[in-house]
Order: sequence, then structure tokens, then C-alpha cells
Amino acid sequence: MALWLCKQEPSCYSYDDLVRDGSTVWDGVSNALARKHLRQMKPGDRVLFYHTGKEKAVVGEMVVAGEPQPDPKAEDEAAVAVEMRPVRKFPAPVTLAQIKADKSLADWDLVRLSRLSVVPVSAAQWKRVEKLGGLSR
Repeated sequence: MALWLCKQEPSCYSYDDLVRDGSTVWDGVSNALARKHLRQMKPGDRVLFYHTGKEKAVVGEMVVAGEPQPDPKAEDEAAVAVEMRPVRKFPAPVTLAQIKADKSLADWDLVRLSRLSVVPVSAAQWKRVEKLGGLSR
């Protein structure tokens, strides 16, 4: 099982929208590296949901619910879409400022490649974000 982070502008589609809908097709990704990451996703992979824009925070967890498919809305044949389902909303959002201030997260692609919309997450990064978000295991 792999771990990921996907970014979305909450005014376009928020974590609350995902909870309301029960699932969504994650599409519209144009960056080649982000598409590569989407193609690598497998059902059962866990995904952090990150709100961009003014919020800039991890707000919840999703799970990959299906194999990557061609993006039905894109004209570009390289475009990929993946079905996601909600798992849980974090008790507290984990802001980008918190992430940048945490030395254990400083080398994360979320910080280093800030324009990338789909980012791999290590197990250590995942655990740290959960802790910052009020989830302890």
C-alpha cells in the first residue's frame, strides 16, 4: 500500500464535498509528474486531502477506490483519473506553515515542489501529519 497527498482548491471541490458525495473521480491533472503518480495508485492506497488556496492545509484522508483510468473529461490521451472515497476528516487541519516549520517534513515534495498536485508520502511523513492533525495511534 502506497501513501499519497492530492491537492484541491476547496472552492472547486472540498473534503466536505467528498464526504457528501461518497466518492469522486480525481481528474483534471495536467502536470506530467503528477499524472505519473496518479498512474501508480492502486486500490487501497491512502491519500491525504490537501486544500489549496487560502487554506493551504491537509484536512482529511481518502482511499483509492479503483484502478487509474483515462480521464473522461480530457482530450489529452495521457490524462489519468482515479476514483477516491473519504475515510476521515482530521480533527484539526495541518497547515502548510506547520509542515514547513517541522524539520521532519522539510524535505517532503509538498514543500520542495510546491506546484505539484499529487505527491508521494513516506510512512514517517504520514504519521507526523496525523499527529499534527490530532490523530494519534
